[in-house]
Amino acid sequence: MPLSDIQIRNLKPESKPYRRSDGGGLFLEVRPVGSKLWRMAYRFDGKQKLLAIGTYPETGLAVARERRLEAKGLLSDGIDPNVHIRAEKARHRALSEDTFANIAAELIAKGEKDGLSQRTLDKKRWVIDLALPDLGKRPITEIDAAEILKVLRKVEAKGNYETARRMRSTIGQVFRYAIATARASNDPTFGLKGALIVPRTSHMAALTDRDGFAGLVKAIWAYDAGTPETRAALKLMAILYPRPGELRQARWAEFDLEAGVWTIPKERMKMRREHVKPLPPQAIEILKELRALKPESDLVFASAWVPGKPISENTLNTALRRMGFTKEECTSHGFRASASSLLNESGKWSPDAIEAELAHIGKDEVRRAYHRSKYWEERVRMADWWASEIESIVNTGANLTCSDTESGY
Repeated sequence: MPLSDIQIRNLKPESKPYRRSDGGGLFLEVRPVGSKLWRMAYRFDGKQKLLAIGTYPETGLAVARERRLEAKGLLSDGIDPNVHIRAEKARHRALSEDTFANIAAELIAKGEKDGLSQRTLDKKRWVIDLALPDLGKRPITEIDAAEILKVLRKVEAKGNYETARRMRSTIGQVFRYAIATARASNDPTFGLKGALIVPRTSHMAALTDRDGFAGLVKAIWAYDAGTPETRAALKLMAILYPRPGELRQARWAEFDLEAGVWTIPKERMKMRREHVKPLPPQAIEILKELRALKPESDLVFASAWVPGKPISENTLNTALRRMGFTKEECTSHGFRASASSLLNESGKWSPDAIEAELAHIGKDEVRRAYHRSKYWEERVRMADWWASEIESIVNTGANLTCSDTESGY
């Protein structure tokens, strides 16, 4: 017999839970603590199940009966009411919690735990921040390709084609992370390939001919402006040709001047693995002279303007401009291309040894170990030869030598 509101209000708790039926599977369960819970019994796929409908009086009799009718309708359509309710809760959660901003923040946090460099993380944050005003509060599942393209077009309209390209890539990373964590089913940025203006590629300018590089070396050793750290850094860029950030942020603890070895920690390496470089005598001499100037400093190339910070890459490039070299001729990063080209042109060293010295070895662990052991001795000889060639340019004005005979490696 159907229940009434008066009956329900008059139900008193007992020592054990008991039920009062309203018909059609709907019943009210009265607990010993006094709570009254609406439940609905039903069968689905041959199994007996219970559906939680609400608590009385928050959920009144009329509302409980409406929800019973809704559940019956789902059952007639072959849908389990419990599964439907969980799906609806997940959908509502996705609308409020699984937003682009929240998932992007999770991706950045994962990158920090994965050990990505601070520079890489800062770039990702910067690009994501550009998208947040338009996409930040939007549920990740409701963002489509057209909406993303509209955001990218705003950046393109300012002439920032490379930034727009990076935005598409980074937004795609957010979506792929959402897919991997079961909060999205597709990456809409995939369909935007080819939709953006392709930026013109500008490689890092470098002097890769022997005469041009010799002129650069002479200018560096004759340069008498700037701080001792700047002058030493430029000389070591020429001798050791690391990436600028690897050298600028170097600390004295990384150098074993007695053994002639520089161990660059993985945190500063592009490929996120430690790299060991041989130090020729000329580099060791420059480092010892620099160490004597500021023996108390932890940083090798400490900034004269910002305490506790290294010199900036702009400092090195500015020095090159003061020497008369334009940005189209050379940059601090260009020393790597100069060394790579001229070492290969010399015909004296195996290409694999040159690649190993440049830290261009592939990710395969066995191959990396093989390169370290097989080419270390050749890299030491190559470092000594390269530094001696630079020293000869400085002292005699001679040019880099190039083998006219068969290579000796």
